[in-house]
Amino acid sequence: MSDNTTNDDWTDSTGIGRRDFVKGLGVASLLGATGLSFADDGMSGLQTVEDPIGNYPYRDWEDLYREEWDWDSISRSTHSVNCTGSCSWNVFVKDGQVWREEQAGDYPTFDDSLPDPNPRGCQKGACYTDYVNADQRVLHPLRRTGDRGEGRWERISWDEALTEIADHVIDEVRVGRYDAISGFTPIPAMSPVSFASGSRLLNLLGGVSHSFYDWYSDLPPGQPITWGTQTDNAESADWHNSDYLIAWGSNINVTRIPDAKYFLDAGYEGAKRVGIFTDYSQTAIHTDEWLAPEGGTDTALALGMARTIVDEERYDETHLKEQTDMPLLVREDTGKFLRAGEVGLATDAADPDKVFVMVDADGTLQPAPGSLGERDGQHDPSASIALDFDPQLDVARSVDADGGSVAVRSVWANLRDELSAYTPEFVHEETGVGENTYQRIAREFADADAAKIIHGKGVNDWYHNDLGNRAIQLLVTLTGNLGDPGTGLDHYVGQEKIWTFHGWQVLSFPTGSVRGVPTTLWTYFHAGILNNTDPDTAAKIRESIEKGWMPLYPSEREDGFRPDPSTLFVWRGNLFNQAKGNVAVEEQLWPKLDLVVDINFRMDSTAMYSDIVLPAASHYEKYDLSETDMHTYVHPFTPAVEPLGEAKSDWAIFRDLAEKIQERARERGVDPVDDRKFDRTIDLTTIYDDYVRDWETGEAGGLEDGRAASEFILEHSEESNPSDDDERITFDDTVEQPQRLLAAGDHWTSDIEDGEAYVPWQRYVHDKEPWPTFTGRQQYYIDHDWYLELGEELPTHKRGPASMGGDYPLSYNTPHGRWSIHSTWRDNTKMLRLQRGEPVVYLNPEDAAERGIEDGDTVEVYNDLASVEVQAKLYPSGEPGTLRQFFAWEKIQYPDRNNFNSLVPMYMKPTQLVQYPADTGEHLHFFPNYWGPTGVNSDVNVDVRPADDASGASAVRRAESDRGDSE
Repeated sequence: MSDNTTNDDWTDSTGIGRRDFVKGLGVASLLGATGLSFADDGMSGLQTVEDPIGNYPYRDWEDLYREEWDWDSISRSTHSVNCTGSCSWNVFVKDGQVWREEQAGDYPTFDDSLPDPNPRGCQKGACYTDYVNADQRVLHPLRRTGDRGEGRWERISWDEALTEIADHVIDEVRVGRYDAISGFTPIPAMSPVSFASGSRLLNLLGGVSHSFYDWYSDLPPGQPITWGTQTDNAESADWHNSDYLIAWGSNINVTRIPDAKYFLDAGYEGAKRVGIFTDYSQTAIHTDEWLAPEGGTDTALALGMARTIVDEERYDETHLKEQTDMPLLVREDTGKFLRAGEVGLATDAADPDKVFVMVDADGTLQPAPGSLGERDGQHDPSASIALDFDPQLDVARSVDADGGSVAVRSVWANLRDELSAYTPEFVHEETGVGENTYQRIAREFADADAAKIIHGKGVNDWYHNDLGNRAIQLLVTLTGNLGDPGTGLDHYVGQEKIWTFHGWQVLSFPTGSVRGVPTTLWTYFHAGILNNTDPDTAAKIRESIEKGWMPLYPSEREDGFRPDPSTLFVWRGNLFNQAKGNVAVEEQLWPKLDLVVDINFRMDSTAMYSDIVLPAASHYEKYDLSETDMHTYVHPFTPAVEPLGEAKSDWAIFRDLAEKIQERARERGVDPVDDRKFDRTIDLTTIYDDYVRDWETGEAGGLEDGRAASEFILEHSEESNPSDDDERITFDDTVEQPQRLLAAGDHWTSDIEDGEAYVPWQRYVHDKEPWPTFTGRQQYYIDHDWYLELGEELPTHKRGPASMGGDYPLSYNTPHGRWSIHSTWRDNTKMLRLQRGEPVVYLNPEDAAERGIEDGDTVEVYNDLASVEVQAKLYPSGEPGTLRQFFAWEKIQYPDRNNFNSLVPMYMKPTQLVQYPADTGEHLHFFPNYWGPTGVNSDVNVDVRPADDASGASAVRRAESDRGDSE
């Protein structure tokens, strides 16, 4: 083609011009597929086209394109994964097959000043279709024929599977081992009907329901300690109302994809955004400033910032006096709060020894209003913390108390002493953050009109997570950033809190008598870890169990014998894959279980190590609801297609199991069994009738299917059917469009207001109701004996336990990743193609170079617990001395079946085992997913080497594994 010839004018040696060429493209494509070149005789079939848009013979490709965007029906659904997203999707069906999914864009806008809530979704949800017909889809009931984990199965009928399970359950209940039957399923909000399906049956059986929020280390223990409430957060739209945002260990752009727009858009509106991450994360790159403390030193950084705010008097004095325990007096001799009963105050209170003491401006002792001793239990909206005097903050004096003169100081005075240790020099040495930098950030935060901290799992995975939580919370308390738009500390890890609480609760636990157990403690005890922990921790664990502060099942019998757990049901989760200390779990706990039943739509790690796997409906094949505290909407699952193969919804599976138990119990003449703990009998001959009965109305057979159960939840929840309003939300309403909830129940701390994003704590900050703590205030001083013994009565920085996993040089972290939600999508081809397709560890180039490791090498990560073979990826954004393996890779994706958690020991912090007050526990008491020991997984040490340098033992193990696979 000559230099002065236009693209439209060119012709080749055959005389065919560019416009002529277009017409023959379809033919040429076919010829190309046969190996003919354009210079071959095949080109003679091309015809000249005058109108390349509307006049050419071959148009079949257009039909193919149109068919890709054609469908027979659209259903509304979502994805039952613990991601906090709760995104509404449209599911397109053609010829009876799910064709594709698309984000629904019809969330109603409630505040025009905020970014549009539409759409919501992420790349994982956009390919859930792949799972509906995936190779790993479980289509039929399966019974294990080989060893657990070996992957040898036989297909059995539903009747065979249900009969085998039913007979086993009947045998356990008849001999009184009903509390050896356990059920594990995670977060209810992501699909409350599916959660309730198994929980309802276990409750009727007298079985044990396991916690999950604490087990995953998602629960921030500092929040019930300080605020008496489990993680009440603003919905993410409120981020946009902030003037100053700190993302502290919450990698929003990775783990909060549907909500990241609010964080990013706030910057365009003038908000300053600060990121506090150990690595230069995918969120840090979008912040105005990035602070990078050493791993596990967030507490020191927060307390250094608090000292700056206090020393420079940038705190909100009015807030501290009314809303916190800072003016309360503490005895110098015992470290305990001074009680009104000791100084003759509050004599008309129900319990003066649970009323606390302040000093007014004149120096007179005054009872603190709203103390536990003068209110009706933990939650009492009729009481008030409003002050009719001006208390002093900084107090150090003596008082006449029972037994003579006693030296006392206020919590504020004690806090200032604690903060005095966090000098700029110490904070810099401990954290690595510049002295001037962190102090300037503290000043800016304190001076902002509306400041907020978005808090995440990056802080919560450490052993001293409770201290970290309390220290970071202190920043919003000192500055009075609570209860107003754009303020607060929002902790988002999992869909931890369900809006429609009452309906879900009575559906899940119809008897009202629940055996709940902290999964961390249950696993620790039954996996034999208790016998290998340090003596002080072991003693405190035993004391907590003996005093009943933390329950443990099976319960100890009258003769002192405690049976082993025998039966485990898992549904909607991947317990075996996600277990900390999984070496002990596999070697010690799993062999104790006579029957492990997994209800699953895919063959994941837990399914592989189960005895019976029952095929569950996928997310596009059932009725359910979806909610999250990141927004105030409820929307549904609806079946776009019938369940594939022989799969059934979770509700149908457990309903059918209840029916089989009832049938077999009647055939076997099983008598009712008295419950050892609760005033009830366990009657297996009526268990199906009880399962489908509406216990609220008494209607027989009212809850046969998931749709009816969904309607039940909406009908019996304040949020969707307010008691003082004629308006309610029905299931049909949610199918039509996501519905903004109408109210907030008592387990929330503010109401839902028209035209405003939800913001917590207003009942306490504005309405002056007592905080649900011992003191009735935000409580930073805990005078429990264990806290005093360990020096943790106030937030303080401590280094984590040394040599967890052994004496190795690298810190090991397992953060949430971008390409999966926990283990879901870890085995998805599309997601694997966006990364390296196999388990990967992230190494700083300096650490890699020291060990002769290059990018893409196969390496062995190891410590005293295990070794794991993975691919190395150089990660300059990570700090030297830290190795990251983004978690949730399936065990079956590793050559030797160890996984990311095999390197993690299991350990607990004693301060999370207490009841407070010790005698009654109104402030801190075990309640599943509210208070209990967290299963932390940082503070772990490892090393890494090229796989070629692995020990002979490791090589032998891999060879044996390979032989087993080939066999």
